[in-house]
Amino acid sequence: MKKRCTSLLLIILFLSTAVKSQTSKTNTKYVNTFIGTEAVTDPKILGFELPEDWRAWSGLTFPGSSLPNAMVQLSPMTKYQPAGAGYEYEDSVIVGFTHTNKGHWNLGNIPVLPMSNPGSKAGSRFSHKNESAEPGYYQVYLEDYKVNVRLTSTLRTGYHSYEYTNNHSRQVLFDLSKALSGVNNWNIEQVSKSALKGFQGGENVYFYAVLNTDIEKLEIKSTGEKDGYAIVHLADGGKGPVELKIGLSFVSTANAKANLDKEIGNKSFESIRSEAHKTWEKMLSAVQVKGGTEKQKVMLYSSLYRSLLWPALRSDVNGEFKDAKHTVVKADNYKYYTEPSLWDTYRNKDVLLGLMSPQVTTDVIKSMKDVGDKTGFIPTFFHGDHGASSIAGAYLRGIDNFDVKGTYDILLRNANVSPGARPFLDEYLKKGFISDPDVDNPHVETKARAGVSKTLEYAYDDYSLAQMAKKLGDTANYRILMARSNNYKNMFDPSTRFMRGRLENGDWITPFNPQYPYYEYMYREANAWQVSFYAPHDMKGLIALYGGDKGFESKLDSLFTLPWNPKYIARNVESMIGQYCHGNQPDHEAPFSYHFIGKPEKSQKVIDNILNNLYGIGEHGLALCGMDDAGELSSWYVFTALGFYPFSATDAEYIVTAPLFDEVKWTTPNGKVLTITKPEKGRAITEIKVNGEKNKGYFISHDLFKNGGKVEIITEKL
Repeated sequence: MKKRCTSLLLIILFLSTAVKSQTSKTNTKYVNTFIGTEAVTDPKILGFELPEDWRAWSGLTFPGSSLPNAMVQLSPMTKYQPAGAGYEYEDSVIVGFTHTNKGHWNLGNIPVLPMSNPGSKAGSRFSHKNESAEPGYYQVYLEDYKVNVRLTSTLRTGYHSYEYTNNHSRQVLFDLSKALSGVNNWNIEQVSKSALKGFQGGENVYFYAVLNTDIEKLEIKSTGEKDGYAIVHLADGGKGPVELKIGLSFVSTANAKANLDKEIGNKSFESIRSEAHKTWEKMLSAVQVKGGTEKQKVMLYSSLYRSLLWPALRSDVNGEFKDAKHTVVKADNYKYYTEPSLWDTYRNKDVLLGLMSPQVTTDVIKSMKDVGDKTGFIPTFFHGDHGASSIAGAYLRGIDNFDVKGTYDILLRNANVSPGARPFLDEYLKKGFISDPDVDNPHVETKARAGVSKTLEYAYDDYSLAQMAKKLGDTANYRILMARSNNYKNMFDPSTRFMRGRLENGDWITPFNPQYPYYEYMYREANAWQVSFYAPHDMKGLIALYGGDKGFESKLDSLFTLPWNPKYIARNVESMIGQYCHGNQPDHEAPFSYHFIGKPEKSQKVIDNILNNLYGIGEHGLALCGMDDAGELSSWYVFTALGFYPFSATDAEYIVTAPLFDEVKWTTPNGKVLTITKPEKGRAITEIKVNGEKNKGYFISHDLFKNGGKVEIITEKL
């Protein structure tokens, strides 16, 4: 009888959830927030058999609730380490719900878990059958605790709703010694009969939480220590769901409370959920499509959704934030954001963000300049100096409501001052390349200078900054930087026809195996094949290095056809088409390169293979072929599925491909509409018309986004 009652309660809970969620949906209905949480296991896709105890770095996304570019990402955790975003679809136990996330083995702050009569170990089994999610909302039934959990969020707050089967012995765990990144200390205290405040060190996050029921007692074990935790024991006998409203801040608990009061206050769970839904509907409705399959629409809007989650807000409702020197400051005219994941996202995601949310992009640039004002340099991320591309690209596309000259001056410091933002800059400036040491038997994890990758990327960054110099009328720096943008040629070895590492004396590194992938020796997370087609600012010059169109074409053909050696196993170098790796960023421009020798149909074959076979894969169709990397992998899909791609992200133009859809209508924030049509079912482009006139070449101008317009793509069968 007890089992029947429990089952009946579950049915009532889920029917109630379904009724409440029947709000107007157009594009959010296509978003599957679980895409990217499943792992790729197929060696035919990966290129190798996964070593024992390895999980491929597939997707590493989170399925929980967030608004675009929010401070809070409220999401379930199935493990803390090792896990990129903390939630892995194949797992069967949830250990907590955390309030920050990105998918890069960091954040995962303020873990909270409702419990009822818990055992010795925190965590509950769950089933995907009793789990659901949509933008701004997540729900799951915790089987061991018999609690139905519903989550929603605002920019800076999380809203939890717990429906306990048993209204006695209700508890809420604050597992504050745990996070995806390291925790060095923590604290929590009760401040009223139903409120708590605290802090988690490491990422240094403050919180203020309010319950809708009285706290019977706060049990704390080992405050601030490695395995410590706190359990909130709730008063017995309450009716209805237990609600936990929690505000976050990176400044103080007082600001966390202010964020909570301002953004939730006395609003109901359903009200906050509805607001989140409307926010996402408005954002995603900027892109409307006709045609295409159901899966293609799901992949498009799910990818667009993931592309808009990062960078993350860091300033509070009162404008305060902690700057690069960890000082509390206040900005009255912009919101402060984390820096973009530049090595990943400069090539497409940062461009997409500027098209969808120019105000966020403006504030991100202002935030980066604030870092530059405090440290002397615009921040970099992981590798390269790609703030030059992201900022110059935004500026050339018309985003200029920031201190352009001041930002440009700091970018010039990045490009010229050592020590500073660019490692090994002195050698680069003196020789025109960055060398690597002579290492006997280098292996995948050999740590060195990644001299080839750095040289190629610095050359592109120099080009990017040169375009800003040109627009600002700084002729002297334009000429210097443009000359330096040719430094990529210094890494080209004509005897092997590869970008190849050099020793300090200029000799080529030997022995040389272009198929072997390295983490940081000569190349960054790549092999020679994967970097040897990278000169997005000078494809004409690159093609000349290969002896012209025919030589370039034959080499490019080999990139996509030469089989991957399954013995070569490296983290992040996965999901192969020949030697091409779509699971990581270094060669993401390569599929478009046939356009530059007048053979876009060959590019389209590769692009279609990627779109159809490397997204939405795996047993449940939820896997991505590599790390989403703060939306870069998703942004690649969005642009390419819609029929245009920022081949050189700095330049205010886009290379045209055959869209997956018959019609695309893109409404810009200023109300202009760009319409892209592909009337035939073919995939090989034969002609491009812009506003009724035949287009010269394969690029269209960003002016179409500024002014609106029509692009017609004429195709035939491949």
